[in-house]
Amino acid sequence: MLNRRECVLFFSLQLKTVTFLQLQPLTAEQLLAVVELDQLCFGQLWTLDGYKRELESPNSDLLVIEEFSGKEPEVIGQSTQYVGENAAPTALSPEGAPPLERSLVGIGCLWAILEEAHITILGVHPNYRGQGLGQALLYALLKKAWKRRLEWATLEVRASNRPAQSLYEKFGFQEVGRRRRYYKDTGEDALILWRSGLQAPEFPQTLSDWHSSIGDRFRYSHRQFLEADEVQE
Repeated sequence: MLNRRECVLFFSLQLKTVTFLQLQPLTAEQLLAVVELDQLCFGQLWTLDGYKRELESPNSDLLVIEEFSGKEPEVIGQSTQYVGENAAPTALSPEGAPPLERSLVGIGCLWAILEEAHITILGVHPNYRGQGLGQALLYALLKKAWKRRLEWATLEVRASNRPAQSLYEKFGFQEVGRRRRYYKDTGEDALILWRSGLQAPEFPQTLSDWHSSIGDRFRYSHRQFLEADEVQE
């Protein structure tokens, strides 16, 4: 029988580096990083104090996607073990492993207002756009809305932002109105989009289908999509 040291050595040979994208609620420790991401995505839409208020509000869900690299073993038998800072403590985790570099690459927020989920922000780091992170954030926000027993979701989007509109349409949003000169920086109109049916009997299956599709897309690009327990529950 192998001793613990030999087990660590054996399994370390099976490990390969993989990039993880973890979806999780924003934490207080990430506030400075999220303000930097806000600046990149929106030109400083919200301040540090604004994010602190959202973090403390029981009516807000503020989610981020964090990228980091770790070690993933080959599948042995029927089990797979992830090794890294984010993994649960395990006898296979190498001792003295260096801390993982983590970067915030996406952010989304919703407000729960009566029966409505109002999606206030959804942004992805410019270097990560077009890679499915927006889909992951929108999926997670709609899942949060469903768990809150909210009936529908709304948001505003720039009239010129066709990529974002295509994303929202893919998730069942429809245009229901327009706010004239809504964006103060350019004077551009905002389209009002609406998505109903969040408590329909078939919506849990829709969420499951979205999750599978998003996970498949990330796997094709050799990345693993993880949801923190707070998002899954």
